[in-house]
Amino acid sequence: MTTSYVQRVYQDVAARNPDEGEFLQAVKEVLTSIEPALEDNPQFERHAILERMVEPDRMIKFRIAWVDDQGTTQVNRGYRVEFNNAIGPYKGGLRFHSSVTASILKFLGFEQTFKNALTGLWMGGGKGGSDFDTHGKSEGEVMRFCQAFMTELYRHIGPNTDIPAGDIGVGGREVGYMYGQYKRIMNEFTGVLTGKGLAFGGSLGRTEATGYGLLYYTDEVLKTVMNDSLEGKKVTISGSGNVSIYAAEKTLELGGRVHVMSDSSGYIYDPEGIDLDLIKEIKLARRERISAYTDTRKKAEFSANKKVWERPCDIALPCATQNELDEADAKQLIAGGVKLVAEGANMPSTPQAIEAFRTQGVIFAPGKASNAGGVAVSGLEMTQDSMRLAWTFEETDARLQGIMKQIVADSLAASNTYGLGHDLLMGANLAGFVKVAHAMVDQGVF
Repeated sequence: MTTSYVQRVYQDVAARNPDEGEFLQAVKEVLTSIEPALEDNPQFERHAILERMVEPDRMIKFRIAWVDDQGTTQVNRGYRVEFNNAIGPYKGGLRFHSSVTASILKFLGFEQTFKNALTGLWMGGGKGGSDFDTHGKSEGEVMRFCQAFMTELYRHIGPNTDIPAGDIGVGGREVGYMYGQYKRIMNEFTGVLTGKGLAFGGSLGRTEATGYGLLYYTDEVLKTVMNDSLEGKKVTISGSGNVSIYAAEKTLELGGRVHVMSDSSGYIYDPEGIDLDLIKEIKLARRERISAYTDTRKKAEFSANKKVWERPCDIALPCATQNELDEADAKQLIAGGVKLVAEGANMPSTPQAIEAFRTQGVIFAPGKASNAGGVAVSGLEMTQDSMRLAWTFEETDARLQGIMKQIVADSLAASNTYGLGHDLLMGANLAGFVKVAHAMVDQGVF
């Protein structure tokens, strides 16, 4: 941090949020990337843009009381962080997981502001969720929790105010239950949530969007920056959830090879290449641990409590969770010959890992750019809801491809404008920041 303005703002944020490590990590990454834009736009400091950007417009915290199958009342915490609506209504997912805290949701909402700006759609940044964990809960318990959650959340959201979606622990089932409760309370049928079922306003392609978008982005970087393609490339993917599975599917379609996938218990390595149909059966249909893969594929190996990064690859796609890839992992990947790292999760690489990649010339794509496909198709779902029209999968997918290619182009243009070459991290942060900052200046103090 070289400018006094950036230093002052970050020191103030750190002093005011001393226990929010994830949020401070996200803020520091952005602030250290945007100094060239601040030098070119002195009005940003006069209008206190940084001070306003690092503070959410509002942060809502509430109690959720619900009754389990034994008739016992349970209590969880719920949150909605409405971070910035300078370029559109708040937009961002809901996460149901025991790890959910204010710090995690603030970092996600902060990142979402710039990610949404990069899509070119009119969406601001927000995030929310609860420390409720769907694992081990019955269908009835999940439904009752979702209804109790929405009974509080409904008063803070709306199709032109704040449009939540799914995230970790929140899929089509949970979105359906919450949407039903919102409709019941408000007596209206609107596009207040995205990720809905196809029968009631959902969009074809939303399930695949984050994984597919990651590969459209990766393929475009390979073409434009590296004059290469995915054909024959060895690709390592962490995780085995929705994003990872569809990232693997599109990798195979584009000619890449996937040999490694993982979950929280460890990873599998298949020398013959991952059998994606089997992964889908295990993780999506049976909801079992990934180790079950070796019961069918006898040549595959399962490594318990280890990370996928120890396996050599050409391209690494971290798609599991924040800070899953640290400096030691980065060094293993570099030693294994990795050429490109594109984030499929939100902030999965630590600052030390990112620095190691950049120092060694590994192309690094930040999640706010490379995993923007999910929210992009959520934005397209909002458009379809407003028009009362349903696009085909091919129409939506074509728009997704165009958005991901444009994100690469805009990131490279911003990076080149400031003489930074093919720095996708700096470019994405600059492009997203400048768009939101100018909107904030134009709209006055709010």
